[in-house]
Amino acid sequence: MVCDPVSSPDQRPLIGYLTGTGTFGRVFLVRLKTATAGSQNIFAMKVLRKTEIVRLRQVEHVKAERYILSRVRHPFVVDLFATFQDSLNIYMLMSYVPGGELFTHLRRAGRFTPDVTRFYLANIILALKYLHSFKIIYRDLKPENLLLDSRGYLRLTDFGFAKIVDDRTWTLCGTPEYLAPEIIQSDGHGKAADWWACGILCYEMLVGYPPFFDETAYGIYEKILRGKIQWPRTMDRLSKELIKAFLHPDRTKRLGNMIGGPQDILLHDWFRGVDWEALERCEIKVRNIIRYLNSLFYLHRSKAPIIPHTTSLDDTRHFLHLPHPTLEDMPGLIMEEGPPPLHHRFDPIAYQFTEF
Repeated sequence: MVCDPVSSPDQRPLIGYLTGTGTFGRVFLVRLKTATAGSQNIFAMKVLRKTEIVRLRQVEHVKAERYILSRVRHPFVVDLFATFQDSLNIYMLMSYVPGGELFTHLRRAGRFTPDVTRFYLANIILALKYLHSFKIIYRDLKPENLLLDSRGYLRLTDFGFAKIVDDRTWTLCGTPEYLAPEIIQSDGHGKAADWWACGILCYEMLVGYPPFFDETAYGIYEKILRGKIQWPRTMDRLSKELIKAFLHPDRTKRLGNMIGGPQDILLHDWFRGVDWEALERCEIKVRNIIRYLNSLFYLHRSKAPIIPHTTSLDDTRHFLHLPHPTLEDMPGLIMEEGPPPLHHRFDPIAYQFTEF
C-alpha cells in the first residue's frame, strides 16, 4: 500500500527543477532532506491542484492512477512510492527517469531505423502485456508519455487515463492521433485499443509522424475511420505487415487481441531474434550501432540504442527548466500545515480525495 512519506517535517522533499507541466498538474525533481547512505533520495514529484481536478471532472481518473500505480511493478513502468495531500494539492512521489521523453529524441532524430524502433516497441509491448494481465488498459500511449531511463530503456508514465476493465469501457479519452476506431465510434473499447496505439506509435517512429493527422481532432477522427494510410516507399514489407496487423479496424482480428493474445505479437516475424526474457531483465543486445551527431546521445554495443548522457542522479538536461513554484502554491510540501479553520473543515472538495 502507498503510505505518507512525510510523517515528520524534516523528511519533506526539497523543490528542484520543474521538469514538466500539464493541464492541471506539474512535475518537479525533488530530493529528500534526510536520507540514509545508499538509499534513494531523488524523485519526481507530480503535483495536482485539487480544484482543477474537480473542475475538469478528473477525480476518478486521478484516483485510478494512484490505485493502479500503487499495485504494479515492472521495469518498463514508472514507480509510485507514496502519495499525500495538503489543503491545495495532491502529491505523487514517483521514480525520476532522467533521459527525457521519447518524443524529444524522436524529433531530434527525425525518425528511427527498424532496429531502434523494434527495441522501443518491444519495451512497450512487454509493459502492456504485464498491465493487461491485471485487466489494466493504459489508453494514452504516445511518445510524450514514454521516458528513457539512465540505461536507455523506456518507462511508461502518466496513468491518468489507465483503467481496470473486465471487458469494455465507453469513456472517450486519449490523444486524437492514437485513438482506435471503436473509441471514436463509442462502441466500447478494451485492451485492443492499446494494441491499435502500438501500431500508430510504430508508424510514427519509423516515419517521423503519425499515419492519421489533421488540423482538427474531427479531421483526425474522419481519417482514422476511413483507414487509408500513406506508406513510404522506403518502408520494408515486414514493418508494413506489422503496422497493418495492429491497425486492423476489426478488433477481433487485431494483432494482440486474437486467441493467441500478446503471444501473437512476440512470435511475429518482425520481432524475430528478440530475446524477450533478456529484454525484460534489461539485458538486451542490439546489433547495429547508430551514431547521432548530437552529443547528448551515444550508442553502446550490448546496450539500448540511445543512452541518455547524464552526469548525476539529478541531471535534468533532458527536461525543460521552468520557474520554481512559490511556497504558497505547495504549502504542505515545504512546511507542516496547521489544522484548517472550522468553517473549512467540511470542504466538499477535500472529501473527494480521502485516499491520499
